[in-house]
Amino acid sequence: MTPSPGTNAKCEVSFTVNGEAKKLLAHPMERLLDVLRNDLKLTGAKEGCGEGECGSCSVLLDGMLVNSCLVPVAQVSGASIDTIEGISAHALMHPLQEAFLECGSAQCGICTPGMILAAVHLLEKKPEPALAEIREGLAGNLCRCTGYIQIFDAVAGAARRVAK
Repeated sequence: MTPSPGTNAKCEVSFTVNGEAKKLLAHPMERLLDVLRNDLKLTGAKEGCGEGECGSCSVLLDGMLVNSCLVPVAQVSGASIDTIEGISAHALMHPLQEAFLECGSAQCGICTPGMILAAVHLLEKKPEPALAEIREGLAGNLCRCTGYIQIFDAVAGAARRVAK
C-alpha cells in the first residue's frame, strides 16, 4: 500500500477479488466491507452489526473466513479475497443452494451470504462434518429468522450430496 500525493491521506491498495486484480485509492482504515460494497459494487456481503458479531459481512481472505466489517482495507494489500459473488461457480455452491432452499434456511437473506461462505469454508476443511462441527463452523454467523436447525440441516444435507 503506497500513499498517493494529493489524495487527502488516501493510499493505493492492490489486491485480488474473486480472481480479478483490483487497484484503488482508499483511506487505510476504511473497512473492507465498505470498499467491497461501495467502490467495487459487490453487495453480497451485508452489514448486520458492524461489530464483527453477526457474520453477515463474511468473506474469505486468503482462504480464512473473516468479518469484512473489522478488516481495514490496508490489511488486504496483496491479499486474495473471495466474496459470495466469486464463489458462485464453486463446486459446493449448487448442493448448498439446493439444501438451503429445501430446508427453508434462507429467509430474510441478510445472513445467507455469510452462512454460505462459512459453510463452504467448513466443508472444504471437513467434507463430512458432524453436527457439533457444523455448529462450531457456523458459530460466528447469527440468524434471527431460522432458529438455526434449518441451516444446520442444510449444511449436513449438502455434505451428504457432495459425498455421494
